[in-house]
Amino acid sequence: MAEPVSSIRNLGPASDAGFKRAGITSAEQLREIGADAAYAKLLAAGTRPHFIGYYALVMGLQGRPWNDCQGAEKEALREKFDQIKAGVQKKDRSEIEAALDFLGVRAADQPTSSSPLKK
Repeated sequence: MAEPVSSIRNLGPASDAGFKRAGITSAEQLREIGADAAYAKLLAAGTRPHFIGYYALVMGLQGRPWNDCQGAEKEALREKFDQIKAGVQKKDRSEIEAALDFLGVRAADQPTSSSPLKK
């Protein structure tokens, strides 16, 4: 039987649900895909970007506590996070959606034009 995503250090039950929406249903799949591609899938599935969530994922896949990320390593991860976020946003949002997000007008769970409505 496959291990749940939440069996990876730093990830909990909410991670199971979020990754499931992104098509990642096991810890094995997540390890195989890797942190960057998996996080991009999360964002494309509608999860709001959160830097701590990203680096907690990276640290967890390395078997490290989430708060072990510091200094230059954290700065490098921040750059990767920004690249992943920008790449997904370019693919998934119209210009008006990007502007509304920038201004903080849209609600966190409001779907984009390319994501299905949540029921």
